[in-house]
Amino acid sequence: MNFSALLSIILTLFLLLVCGLVARKVGVINDASSKGLSRLIISIGQPAMIIAALASAEYTKENLTVAWQVTLISFAMHSLLALLAFGICRLLKKNPDQIKIFEFSLVFGNCGFIGFPILDSIFEKSLGPGAGSFMGAFYVISFHLFLWTWGIIILARGREDIRMTPKKAIFNYGTIPCAIGVAMYLFKPIFDITAEFDFLGKSLNYLGNLCTPISVLITGALLATLPLQKIFTNKRIYLHAAIKLLALPVIFCFLAKLCGLSDTYLLMVVAMAGVPSAATITMLAELYDIEPAYASQTVGMTSVLSTATLPVVMLLAEWVCTI
Repeated sequence: MNFSALLSIILTLFLLLVCGLVARKVGVINDASSKGLSRLIISIGQPAMIIAALASAEYTKENLTVAWQVTLISFAMHSLLALLAFGICRLLKKNPDQIKIFEFSLVFGNCGFIGFPILDSIFEKSLGPGAGSFMGAFYVISFHLFLWTWGIIILARGREDIRMTPKKAIFNYGTIPCAIGVAMYLFKPIFDITAEFDFLGKSLNYLGNLCTPISVLITGALLATLPLQKIFTNKRIYLHAAIKLLALPVIFCFLAKLCGLSDTYLLMVVAMAGVPSAATITMLAELYDIEPAYASQTVGMTSVLSTATLPVVMLLAEWVCTI
């Protein structure tokens, strides 16, 4: 694994967080602009990113096999993550809104901005350039399907204004882009729309590329609303980080080994289980007014601490592959 590439990703994320924090302190970002940017990413940026990732994936028979296997593994992982997070959070007391953020953030990791480059750094030598991002593109299918169904159900608990209906479960910002992206990928041998209409692919990529900088800037801006001491003294944040960044990847590492997954898939599973919490939670928390400052703490601290934990769990995974 290319640890220098991993460190570069984390430091980039940290610098964007600092920029968001400073922007909030000097008044460039305020409450209204933060909510507006969150809505922009959730309703336009993320759907475009999903479609672009799937539509740009290379189509071959071998890749098609990898695609459905990765998708199946991802569905199994998110199902198990949802069950584990639900059980863990039933043991927590005080502040129901913080418990919602805790549970949501255990299930959903930053499998795009951090996950894709990590997978590329792991598999570049063995499988070739872009192999990691290809797997990541299909891994995020279940991420978004779960996020816009089970994730919303988590946030809707105790709230009359947030409801998950059968219609919303089928038609949302995750399921529709995933369906469009998968259809574009499967029809590539017949008609590659992004190749025929180059401007369409470029437009989707530009819109999708908004997600990383803006979502992390929002996280930093929300952190700026808290006293610096409070950011580093919240014990629940460290408990969350220990579970998210260490316990879960170790559990999934040995489960993957017991299930007989190949070394390639075992490394993928551990990498995706070990990434920090998804920045999406800060935007949803901001939109629904569910402890947005605590959500930003969760994302910020897990992102920082993952610089130490990700190399450790990946070394463990590489060792387990040799057993």
